[in-house]
Parts: sequence; C-alpha cells; structure tokens
Amino acid sequence: MKAVLCKAWGLPETLVVEEVPKPEPKAGEVLIEIHAASVNFPDVLMIQKKYQIQPELPFIPGSEVAGTVRALGESVSNVKVGDRVIAFVGLGGFAQFVAAKAAGLIPIPPELDDAVAASFTLVYGTSHHAVIDRGELKAGQTMLVLGAAGGVGLSAVEIGKAIGARVIAAASSDDKLAVCKAHGADVLINYSTQDLRAAIKEATGGLGPDVIYDPVGGVYAEPAFRSIAWRGRYLVIGFANGEIPRLPANLMLLKGASMVGVFWGDFARREPQANAAAMHQMMGWIAEGKLRPLISARYSLADTAKAFTALASRQATGKIVIEPGRA
Repeated sequence: MKAVLCKAWGLPETLVVEEVPKPEPKAGEVLIEIHAASVNFPDVLMIQKKYQIQPELPFIPGSEVAGTVRALGESVSNVKVGDRVIAFVGLGGFAQFVAAKAAGLIPIPPELDDAVAASFTLVYGTSHHAVIDRGELKAGQTMLVLGAAGGVGLSAVEIGKAIGARVIAAASSDDKLAVCKAHGADVLINYSTQDLRAAIKEATGGLGPDVIYDPVGGVYAEPAFRSIAWRGRYLVIGFANGEIPRLPANLMLLKGASMVGVFWGDFARREPQANAAAMHQMMGWIAEGKLRPLISARYSLADTAKAFTALASRQATGKIVIEPGRA
C-alpha cells in the first residue's frame, strides 16, 4: 500500500510517499481501508519533533481516519466487514490502510460524508471536553474563542451555540470572521486590526467572558486573560502561535479565575465512557444540524506536504483532509 512517511525530523517538505506493507489486524483490531484522514496541528508538530509524543523514525503520521472495515482480527464482534467507521489511531492515518483497535471505533451514520467523519473526532472531541466538561459553560453565559476560524476554534463556536451560550469569535482576518459568523458566532473581533482588550470589554459590557477558549497562545493570551470575568475559566487548548505564554499568577488571584488544561487524547484514554457519551451527543447534534463541520480543502496522499504547509501557515479555515483515493 501507499503511505506518507516521516523518515527524518523536519518541515512538511521532508515527507515522502512510499510503498509499505499493508498492516495485519491483531487480536482486537480491524483493518480499515481509509477514505479520508484529517490533518491536525499535532501532526505538523510531530514531524518536527515538537510534540509531546515523539515516535521512532520512520513513522506514518495521521491520527484520525474514516473508512471501511476490510478485515477482522481475532475476538472482534462489535463490527463487521463492510462497516463504515471513524477511528482515532494515533499514528498511521496518512495511508491507504490502517489497523485500529475495534473497541474505539465509532459507526458513521449513512448521511455523513467520509471527509466530515474523519474531521470530527479530535477537534469536536477536544472542544466538547473543553467547553462542557472542563469549562463548564452554561446556557446564557459568554465564551470568547481565540483562533475561532481554525478547526478546533470553529468546533468550539458551534458547541457553544449548541448549548445556548453567547459566543465571541476572535480571528486574524475579516474573511475568517465571516466563516465564524456563518457558523453561529454572535460577536466578531479582528485582533489584527482591533485592540483585543477594548473589543472584549465592549462586547461584554465590561464584565468579561465566563470562558475563554485558547488554541493559539502567544501574544493574545495575556490581554485575553486580563479581560476574563470573575470566576472565569481560561481553557488552555494549544499553542498554534508557536509561543507558550507565561502569565503572571496574580491575574488569576485578582479575578478569582482558573487556568484549565485540556488534553483530549488522555481524557479519551482515561475516561472512555465519558468520551463515548460526548461523541454520541454530538452525533445527535450533527443530525439536528447544530454542528456543521467545515472541510476547506481536500488533498491526495502525494500532496500531504502541501496540506501540512497550509495548516502550519494558518491559511486554512475549518478542516483539511487527505483522501488516499484522490488522484
């Protein structure tokens, strides 16, 4: 089978596409023919040896796939050959086939496109865990989403609206903000042209947001935290800006506010039943039209490096997917 290989740490252009053996499913696993695989920011960091998980070289990146079950390992009874499924595999996703643990598979509803299904698990899982579980956002409260037009940001906007919150979307261009508005954002802030603190103050009547969702980090973290509401929750999602912020601890004291870490991958591993319940709830929201995952670009295996570059340079809105069957 064809697969994308990271054979040396480096930028996306170091990735290569080669023929490798098709995996054999072990006991408790299935073989999935991959129809779509989502590109996520951790993938970009991982190939540069900048992520907390550092596989041995060479490896096939890609953690989130959708496809069809083609073979079963021993002791698998929860799915059958021919089923369409979503799998979070950690590694191996940018290939024609992958072996995945059967216990973690999510059935794909008939009406759901493979690319949308492949783009769902990590970003929506992260945002559901962050917004509802860690941030405890409630209907009628206000949430500020930084980097709101990206994959996780846009999912947070939609989940906030699904539970009845007021959502302020902040992004770096008017075009990106137009996407946020189309997905339900109530207030828009362009932090490239507006003073972030002043805009938050105006949008909240000086009270500040109850929850701040931050997948960006960098220079926007401190002005955002200084604007948070009393007893606010600041959700640390990631650092797409490339800079890990260092905030003065007295800011938390003065606002009675909390900084809350969000690591969906470990949550899903440690609390699989809670994660499965979240996925079930969100599948219902998709069926009701409350969640509308946005696929902004589709690439072939051969163009995986271009997909990584588009994500790393923050050119994308919504999600980017790799489709192994695309010419």
